Amino acid sequence: MRGHTTIPSMIERAATLGVPIHDPAPPRDFRFSRAGCRLHGFDWGGTGLPTILLHGGALTAHTWDFVCLGLRGAARLVALDLRGHGDSEWSDDYRIETMAADVVATADHLGLDRVRLVGMSLGGVVAAHIADTRPELVERVALVDVAPGADFESTRRVREFIFGLGPVRELDTVVDSAMRVSPRADRAGVTYRMSTLFRRTADGGWVPKGDLSPPDFPAILAALERLAAQLAHVPVLLVRGGRSRVLPQSAAERLVERIPDGQLVVVPDAGHNVQEDNPAALIAALQSFLTR
Repeated sequence: MRGHTTIPSMIERAATLGVPIHDPAPPRDFRFSRAGCRLHGFDWGGTGLPTILLHGGALTAHTWDFVCLGLRGAARLVALDLRGHGDSEWSDDYRIETMAADVVATADHLGLDRVRLVGMSLGGVVAAHIADTRPELVERVALVDVAPGADFESTRRVREFIFGLGPVRELDTVVDSAMRVSPRADRAGVTYRMSTLFRRTADGGWVPKGDLSPPDFPAILAALERLAAQLAHVPVLLVRGGRSRVLPQSAAERLVERIPDGQLVVVPDAGHNVQEDNPAALIAALQSFLTR
């Protein structure tokens, strides 16, 4: 019924996805400014070497909610909203190197002098840049569904939907539209995601949080071609969604073959958004890699 959207709680959604919850406590918000841009993230706590998780384009730090719930026993976890996303401020500078500098500043802000990076899609490109330019900071890198040869054309309909978002009176309006674009998607999962991409207004409506300006795809594609060289001196795990249309299996294998210490894991029952589609399997892959 319109106006009565039921948004599943984080714990409810995690249980549905089979995530083993180490600690159900919510994360701690943190905020700080760098170069005039106010940044936001979640500090999940946990034990082990600090790990910073970076989301893909048009997503937010909330995309890692279920992974962080299940990984707390293996790592100290931090999920950052990249500038222009989530609760971080918008900017006129979305270059890869600028976002990478934001991540380094996050580590400094939290007093972390050695970290592991987990980056999905755009976040993986940012992570690789940091590994290359700040090798003393980065101990290892996990990439999620990103490599040279990625087929972003396959996401055209989804991107057109995202960049066409605007204010709505009811969140159901956005969920209904998203389900028309991806009719086989799980409605509860779509509702949870949309609730993190929008915020309530004073009059009870909903507006997008993120800057919906189209990304600089030529710059991102050029950065993808540098991944192998950037990651040549660090252990790398590449995770591919088994039914991803963005990253072909052959492209994933080619990247791993070019990295001296690289390994590939394919997560079944997952598309491009592996961390939301099958977080339990991703948790297992990351836990093995982060603690080996």
